[in-house]
Amino acid sequence: MNETSERLEFRGGVLGALIAPATFLIGVIAYFVIFRVFDMNALTASGLAGLLIAALFARRYSKFWDSVIMGVSSRTSITLLLILLIVSLVSALIKQTGVSGGFVWLASSLGVTGGWFIAVTFVAVCAIAMSTGTSIGTLFTAFPIFYPAGVILGADPLILAGAILSGALFGDNLAPISDSTIVSSSTQKYRNREGSAEIGGVVKARAKYALVAAGISTILFLVVGSMRSQNETAAEMDVTGTPLSLIMVIPIAILLFVAFWKRDIFLAATIGLVSGIALGLLTGLLTLSDVMSANEDGTPGGFLVAGIANILPLIGLGIVIFGIIGVLQQAGIFDLIVDAVGKSAFAKTPMGAELAIGIGALATATIFAGVNGPSMIMFGPVADRIGAAAGLHPYRRANVMDCFTLGLGSVVPIVSSFLLIASLLTQGHDGAPVLAAPSIFLATFYPLVLTVVILLAILTGWGRRFEGKNGEERKTPLPASLSDDELETAMRG
Repeated sequence: MNETSERLEFRGGVLGALIAPATFLIGVIAYFVIFRVFDMNALTASGLAGLLIAALFARRYSKFWDSVIMGVSSRTSITLLLILLIVSLVSALIKQTGVSGGFVWLASSLGVTGGWFIAVTFVAVCAIAMSTGTSIGTLFTAFPIFYPAGVILGADPLILAGAILSGALFGDNLAPISDSTIVSSSTQKYRNREGSAEIGGVVKARAKYALVAAGISTILFLVVGSMRSQNETAAEMDVTGTPLSLIMVIPIAILLFVAFWKRDIFLAATIGLVSGIALGLLTGLLTLSDVMSANEDGTPGGFLVAGIANILPLIGLGIVIFGIIGVLQQAGIFDLIVDAVGKSAFAKTPMGAELAIGIGALATATIFAGVNGPSMIMFGPVADRIGAAAGLHPYRRANVMDCFTLGLGSVVPIVSSFLLIASLLTQGHDGAPVLAAPSIFLATFYPLVLTVVILLAILTGWGRRFEGKNGEERKTPLPASLSDDELETAMRG
């Protein structure tokens, strides 16, 4: 069967294929804007309704649901959903043992409150994310520690949540062991020698953009955080911290070390969880009933069950989103976007090629709900062809794609899984407000600043390098220009 017959077709063509995401978007706007209610289950219901309606417009009904199942059952989808389940237990452990109370005591002792706490939190989360190479794992580790503690110490909740999310994305953007760094490097191939972009070279070339964006973001978090924060919040809440819970930093450190050493978040979370339970029981911060028990009404208790219960709404939403992604892929929507970017007039010059790569990466990340790894797996080969046709070095191609993906592409309002996860993790903290996902968008300074930085780099040529005869970096392109036939051949890879 040829590719055309395999493609999922809709009555109404492209518009028919967009019914599912459009219905989901309408539901999100209705709950967020009209009803002013944020609930993961409501969003899941909106997405599922979109799939049910869209299926009626598919020319082959069973083929539609095959596409949904393909999207949900992809390795990327299953991996992400399992990571969410496992790290939710670590997050619940951190909450149960009151680690944030220890940081309240420590920060109060050092006089770090308000805007300063936000800036310090951003830097600390950057370090955690660089160590683990996983933004999702970092969010589940950092939010229970820093979010409630910061609110008690007078930090503005919105800016604080933005700082935590920003730090997690910084690590994903620059860590040599992150999946985004590995994917962005491996998809960009040399044309004048064998192999693809080396991770070390890509990270070194990317550091100037990431560190500039991080430096500017730190200043913004300090200044804006200080303007919006109120240091009397802690006194009003009458909450004090205790130094004992700081001992639970040990299993967190073990988790980070294992994640960096083995590059396996499943193993790291398991060891962190086991060591954390053992240490909590030994110190009295945990009891056996805190781990697993039964309530008087017959319902299960303990942080293990609580952790699963808290994450299930997000798991449901993730299933629906990946189902919609599967439909869009099979309907050829992704191909249409890629073709439009690749054939644009921009792609005929170095600056234009970089803009085309950036726009394409941003569009693809939006389709994939901000999940950067799979979006770059899909768009990486296209960026490779577009950039190679303009003579751009593989390092430059990888960095333009990655910075747009980890920039605005990761926090597009409404559809961003990162914003949804951050919103979820603001729940369940006494005295700390629950934040709606779209409201966090403008407070995520790092990805927004990173987008501006890489855009200026494209417009000014800062850091632009071309591939030399032996694959080396050059400041200018090779003298021989490509003919139309050679250009077409390069675009085909």
